[in-house]
Amino acid sequence: MASQMPPPPPPQWVRDLTSPPPSKAKSGAFPDPPGYTSSNPQQVARSKSSKNAVSQPREPPSTYEMDTLKLKKAWELALAPAKQLPMNAIGMYMTGNSLQIFSIMMVFMLFKGPIQAVLNIQGTFARLETEGNKQNMLMVKAAFVGCNCLALALGIWKVNGMGLLPTTRSDWLAWETAREPLERAYFVPS
Repeated sequence: MASQMPPPPPPQWVRDLTSPPPSKAKSGAFPDPPGYTSSNPQQVARSKSSKNAVSQPREPPSTYEMDTLKLKKAWELALAPAKQLPMNAIGMYMTGNSLQIFSIMMVFMLFKGPIQAVLNIQGTFARLETEGNKQNMLMVKAAFVGCNCLALALGIWKVNGMGLLPTTRSDWLAWETAREPLERAYFVPS
């Protein structure tokens, strides 16, 4: 009956994983970190009694509190385009006024972002709008559109600086001649 032999003992690593580590002597000066479960019976009993005394179920927020939180988040979303204006202005300044592919692509992206954001305004604020804060969301959406209009104004300023906006009479009338500059400056390397 050799087939009735007991199974071999598990390897040491299996025994280490299944048995808890031996408890070390702990000084009472430092409390356990959050989330740590002690294997010491005295500490377990003390932590359970303190948990029962302090821990109470948290009540869910009221609809007024949720509307207030959603309105705060909506204002953060509405003012986000205004926070990008300084970065965009520095980028437009750094690209220069010449017609190059880099400056043209920067201006294109400066126009594309606000136009897409204004067209998708309902989708942006849909998850934050409730019946309780519907009136307040109108002001938030107006601020969002205003901030995006500032970004568009920055793009128009850049296009004007590049000389692409028709702002003189000669741009519109065929019989007008373009203005001649009074003098020109040339750089001749020596």
